[in-house]
Formats: sequence, C-alpha cells, structure tokens
Amino acid sequence: MGRDVMEALRFMGLTEYQASAYKALVSLVSARAAEVAEVSGIPRSRVYEVLRQLAERGFVEVERGKPMRYHVVPPSEVFRREKESIIKKLDAAMSHLTEIYEEGVARVPAPVWLIHGQEKILKKELEIVSRSRNELKMRMGFTFGDEIKTLRPALDRITDRGVEVKIMAAEVIDVPGEVKVRRIPPVRMLVRDSQEMMWIFSRFTPDGAPIPETAIGIWNQYPEIAENYARIFDTVWKRGNSKL
Repeated sequence: MGRDVMEALRFMGLTEYQASAYKALVSLVSARAAEVAEVSGIPRSRVYEVLRQLAERGFVEVERGKPMRYHVVPPSEVFRREKESIIKKLDAAMSHLTEIYEEGVARVPAPVWLIHGQEKILKKELEIVSRSRNELKMRMGFTFGDEIKTLRPALDRITDRGVEVKIMAAEVIDVPGEVKVRRIPPVRMLVRDSQEMMWIFSRFTPDGAPIPETAIGIWNQYPEIAENYARIFDTVWKRGNSKL
C-alpha cells in the first residue's frame, strides 16, 4: 500500500521528496520542518524548500512563527481537488485529440474499411454518431445486446446540439430522435451528414439474436455513396417502403 500511495502522489505531480514530505505530514498532522525531515528522511537542508513547494500546491498550510509549523491539508480534500483537475485536463486533451482525429479521418487514403466483431463495430458506430453535425440517419434491422443503452447517451448529446436524428427500426426503441417502425430485413445502416456511412451485418442464432463474433461492419467514407444512400433513406422514410 505504501508504494501505491507514493505512486498516486507522484501521479498528481509531486516529486519524490514532496510525496515523502506530504505522506510524513499526514501521519504527523501538524509539525515543524525538523520533525517532517526526521520522519520522511528528507535532508534538513532540503525540507524547507520542499514544504514551501507543497504549500504553493495547496497540500500543506503554513503557520508563521519561530519556528514555523506546517499543517497538513486533509487527503480527502487534496485528492478530490486533484482528481477534478486531472479529469479536466484529460477531457480537454481528449477533445483536442478527437478533433484532430476526426479531421484526419476524411484524409485517410483507403476510404472503405472492414470492421470485425461487435465491440469494434459499436466503437466505430459511436464515433460516427459523435461526428454528426447536421443529420444522422439509421436503419436498425437488429441490435446487439445492450447496444441501445450504450447508444442513447451519444444520441442525447448530438440531439442537444441540434442534430436531426431519424431512425427506422424493426421494433419500437426508446432513443432520442424520431423513430419509425418498419418491416425491414435484419441489416443495419447509418449515414452521417451524407459524408460517411456504415453497413452492419451478422449471423443469427435460431431465436434471432445476432452472434457477436460473426458481425461485420463496412465503413464507407465516399461522400458520393453516403449521399446516395441518404437520399434513398429519405424516400423510404416518406413513403413507408421497407426496401433499403
């Protein structure tokens, strides 16, 4: 556990000495620099600077006097604050890198990809949904296990941004957007902004459940093809024809 604690403190950006000093002060609660040095093993010539740095980071509080005393900021407060900071940084980095990735997708030299297996297909499906800017059209001739539960938050986010979502499904499903029930074959399709699309196929068990390991997705980034299928979708949507 001691090693895990030190690793966690270093993960929050503390140096070896800073982590040792904070850990020592947690056990002491309040102490003079000399006491922190003795418990932590930090040389006395370094401990004042280390404690000053911890005070600047908000890990300890300083009581002025002769000698000065150092009071530990409770770990629950420190860890809550640092977790929030780390999560904000990770979210910002993820958003930035996702934006770069999505801009690069259109420049990939091979615009048609085969994707094998339920897990990878669902991951790509969520990526495509998240890239929607104006409209998303989906034909859901079948669904995987808990897919709707996974898909619903992503659809919530894009509908909140004003994206128009139209879904044709083989049965009633509770998701954001406009849903129409149609008699359609057990094949999946989604088209995003008439720019990219994915077909999804699978084999099925005798009772009609898709077999995850047999699932295949065909991810297509040809805008001309995506636009053509978007038009066909609109025609079927208006006429109620199930042939798509």
